[in-house]
Amino acid sequence: MPKPILTFLSCGLLTLALSCSSCSKETLTANTAASSKSTSAKPGKGLITGADQTEKYVPYLKGKKVAMVVNQSSTIGGKPSVDSLLASGIQIVKVFGPEHGFRGNASNGAHVGDEVDAKTGIPIISLYGKKKKPSKEDLAGVDVLIYDIQDVGVRFYTNINTLRDVMESAAEHNVEMMVLDRPNPHGYLIDGPILDMKYKSGIGQFPIPIAHGLTVGEFAQMVNGEGWMEKGLKLSKLNIIKLANYHHDLPYVLPVNPSPNLNTPQSVMLYPSLCLFEGTIISQGRGTHMPFTVLGAPALKGKYDFNFTPVSIQGMSETPLHMNEVSYGLDLRKYDVEQLRKKRQINLSWMIELYQAYPEKARFFDSSYSKQMGVIERLAGVADFRKQIQEGWSEERIRETWQPGLAAYKEMRQKYLLYK
Repeated sequence: MPKPILTFLSCGLLTLALSCSSCSKETLTANTAASSKSTSAKPGKGLITGADQTEKYVPYLKGKKVAMVVNQSSTIGGKPSVDSLLASGIQIVKVFGPEHGFRGNASNGAHVGDEVDAKTGIPIISLYGKKKKPSKEDLAGVDVLIYDIQDVGVRFYTNINTLRDVMESAAEHNVEMMVLDRPNPHGYLIDGPILDMKYKSGIGQFPIPIAHGLTVGEFAQMVNGEGWMEKGLKLSKLNIIKLANYHHDLPYVLPVNPSPNLNTPQSVMLYPSLCLFEGTIISQGRGTHMPFTVLGAPALKGKYDFNFTPVSIQGMSETPLHMNEVSYGLDLRKYDVEQLRKKRQINLSWMIELYQAYPEKARFFDSSYSKQMGVIERLAGVADFRKQIQEGWSEERIRETWQPGLAAYKEMRQKYLLYK
């Protein structure tokens, strides 16, 4: 097996060689970006995404047959990346769509089928239904497979599973892989228990904490370097188009909603803490237009004044928990998320508070009543989290049990950082 070649294309007048089967050393030169303080995603103004640095990869793609793994967050200059690259003369022969579909209009966990894109006529193959990764036939004739999807840096956000799956197919069928890197809005956050692999599931595939603190390009390196693909597969050609003017502490407001239920900057920032409630009887606001910013349940009436009523919303949540029932609880829409950045921690106080307030404690962690994604063990990734909450452990005491695993993970993570 050839030694993997990891190629990183970065910013600031840095020239480097691309490794490929059809060229020797093709060099691309990047322009120096202006400021490192702005969080704008517009080229030339502070942070620049990998996708927006077209000068680094479009010349290289000319004359090649390209397949793309994209969704609604995949943009170049504010336009869909597929459309932009087609306009640049790139031959895109196939598109692969993850959870929520190519245009991002499918509900969480919903089956997404194959189709033909009405705008471009390009075949779209779903990777969130019966098929989890491209087949040999899907990749026949493809020279370069591009992954360009905005991630949110959380273990149970399923895009990283799709990334590993397409990397696996590319490695298996000897197809070159390119990742257009995008910022992690939680790049500052490395927290949560390390997944015990006996709880591996669709919402937890890797031995990492809940918040892993990596960009998608860095995570691709980790997948390749740690041998997390089937049969010990490794990509021999992995090209990462780096971000310009990025560091992990940089605040970043996503220019496009990464999924239907992460529809505000507030929901994105609260997601690592609130998604744990999907393993409980507490609604996180699915079935409202404020998901992942509120928490509540009908049984908390009398405990809290704030209330909301989940309903069926097409494309967001058709059958939400506590549908058509008034739910009482916490309104976090105005919570100061800078507190999360300062503490660099997932907030466990809401879980502790609502468990203590819930009148039927035996039902709090029951997820059999609905079609939720998984039980608390799969979300937390460990067996003892449920017991710790039930026994009234403090947040500090719970965190102490995470520290050995987190320390080992942080040391391992250093090997794969592109933005130090």
